[in-house]
Amino acid sequence: MFAAWRNQVTPEMEQVARDEGRPVEYIMQAVGNGTVVIPANTKRENLKARGFGTGLRTKVNANIGTSSQLNSIEQELAKLKAAADAGADAVMDLSTGGDLDEVRRRILAETTLPLGTVPIYQATVEAKERRGSIVDMTADDLFEVIERQARDGVDFMTVHCGVTLESVGRLRRQGRVTDIVSRGGSFLTGWMLHHGQENPLFEEFDRLLDICLEYDVTLSLGDGLRPGSIADATDRAQIQELLILGELLDRCRETGVQAMVEGPGHVPLDQVIMNVQLQKRLCKGAPFYVLGPLVTDIAPGYDHITSAIGGAVAAMAGADFLCYVTPAEHLGLPTIEDVHEGVIAARIAAHAADLVKNVPGAKDWDRQMSEARKALDWERQMELAIDPVKARQYRGQLNPKGNQACTMCGDFCAMRIVSEYLGKDTSGC
Repeated sequence: MFAAWRNQVTPEMEQVARDEGRPVEYIMQAVGNGTVVIPANTKRENLKARGFGTGLRTKVNANIGTSSQLNSIEQELAKLKAAADAGADAVMDLSTGGDLDEVRRRILAETTLPLGTVPIYQATVEAKERRGSIVDMTADDLFEVIERQARDGVDFMTVHCGVTLESVGRLRRQGRVTDIVSRGGSFLTGWMLHHGQENPLFEEFDRLLDICLEYDVTLSLGDGLRPGSIADATDRAQIQELLILGELLDRCRETGVQAMVEGPGHVPLDQVIMNVQLQKRLCKGAPFYVLGPLVTDIAPGYDHITSAIGGAVAAMAGADFLCYVTPAEHLGLPTIEDVHEGVIAARIAAHAADLVKNVPGAKDWDRQMSEARKALDWERQMELAIDPVKARQYRGQLNPKGNQACTMCGDFCAMRIVSEYLGKDTSGC
């Protein structure tokens, strides 16, 4: 942001401008006013910069990471590759099992994607290991982890600064079906209620900003009170947290720290657009990073579809960054195949919205696919497919003889019939 304020173009701005088909002056101005962020830790040496925000292609994040039950680093690195191969624009390490520093450092070494973390996860895991309880974590423990991760090269961090005694009190007074479903939000709520003290991320926000300034870490102001069920959507606790995040966002911009804001959660379809508009209004156009939203609660095993429906509507309304949801959501740690399916589903949602937002190149992609279909050019269709591997598999399995038409239509292919007759001279008929 300092560079943008000085009208100085950085290599990261140039990279984003090339990738997005936007003038570099647009990127510089948007970074300067906070409507676009470019997460790029000064310690990263292998990063390909990406922009997130207004006027840019809707981006997709993939979550990976170990758990206390499954903590194979190699497995998570395989998921990292699957996410990148499927077209993810960023990845988050949400590890809670095994050697957390090693997992993060291995991921950083093996990807050019921007990497995000949720530092409260590591802080609470270490507090439990060292002192026997999550609530025995100290504020210094938490900030030490934040600085350690920043020093390693983490590009953006989710911090649940809006989970305060006030917002939690509002949640308790109103009541919820699913209370708090965010792990970070639950850790901080338990800590605050146990000690009767304010959230250190909120109370010592300036300390957080100092670390981010030193390493140019982008803050992702997390939605620790996001609704975890349709019944809880857009309630007082969620909106109270958003109000707090909007105020903290102002402090980020005044200081020169890049920041985006995270959003809900489980939201019925008719409330999705309103939620995005509300965030954009209260947070002055800051990039909006949404989980889903999931538009129904009843689809375990298919929540990548539930999420893609909500994500397409949210992105159409102005959301900038979609966090993928895999078929394993609500059920367990995703497999490599789940990661692939989740990224592709989110990318479809993102692209559907980009068509509406007139993102440069979006309509050209669809036009090229339509022209290839018209020409029955199967090889070109495979090249243009959002998932070429799956498209080729279906084409090979369902058309083993390599016929020009597909096996659904065969000799009655609409494209071929109409092309044949439209191409004839019918003036003498």
